[in-house]
Amino acid sequence: MGGSAVLQFLQLAINGTAIGCIYALVALGFVLIYKATEVVNFAQGELMMLGAFFGYTFVSIWGAPYWLGMVGAVAATALFGALLERVVLRPMVGQPQFALVMLTIGVGFLARSAATMVPGWGTGTHAIATPFSDDAIVLAGAGDGRLVVSPIYLAVIVATLLLVALLALFFRFTRYGVAMQAVSQNQLAAYYMGIPVKTVFMGIWGLSAGVAAVAGLLLAPITLVEASMGFIGLKAFPAAVLGGFGSLPGAVAGGLIIGIIEALAGFYLPAGFKDVAAYIVLLLVLLLMPQGLFGRVARKKV
Repeated sequence: MGGSAVLQFLQLAINGTAIGCIYALVALGFVLIYKATEVVNFAQGELMMLGAFFGYTFVSIWGAPYWLGMVGAVAATALFGALLERVVLRPMVGQPQFALVMLTIGVGFLARSAATMVPGWGTGTHAIATPFSDDAIVLAGAGDGRLVVSPIYLAVIVATLLLVALLALFFRFTRYGVAMQAVSQNQLAAYYMGIPVKTVFMGIWGLSAGVAAVAGLLLAPITLVEASMGFIGLKAFPAAVLGGFGSLPGAVAGGLIIGIIEALAGFYLPAGFKDVAAYIVLLLVLLLMPQGLFGRVARKKV
């Protein structure tokens, strides 16, 4: 009985880790934009939704090969994010932060409404055929007391690890990645050093949208593609805050923590606790560590 309980706990933890990876990727988008521009993009969930719909269009409607369609969806969403910064956000530079936040909220509502009016998308749910098997992979145990992982969940975890590793390498070893870090630390100094700050801003929004698209494509086989799937941003934002808003490792850690807590609360606690347990933990952490788990108390000279 004890062994069965342990396996059940581990099973919930694995499932929670997979969902937490989705939260982590969306939270990464929040952090990337905030670190560079100090704008909180509440349309991040809708960018994830658009990425999933682009993938559905390329693969299920136009019949493109799965992996080619995924690459096309990420590229299309990244382009949309870059254009969003150039056309919508850049003219608002110098306006109060509250105005920019409200603008991103409005963009999110507009994107969600527009998606329902696109032919082939609509208000229904859609599926993307994936090359992954439906047979669960047995990790331990036998019979009813098995520890298994779905190939979809395994793909989510592996893809998240690979993407986080690629982002780390990008920011460390590429010229453009270093420029993004410089802009995020001090925009004025980066400008005086010859870094095209406005171009970097557009690139950061494009990168953030591309990461959100990956999250949407990974989530699509689990929850299907629909216009309201962008609401997952409401879970990813607390993940970014929990890890320490402005910390990329914190965004990943926060997403995983919230995903695991949700999975455990949904099984061990009464109905209704699943959707609020993560926020309770968030409040407790912020009461004890207002800067989050990995955040730092920053002092800005003006």
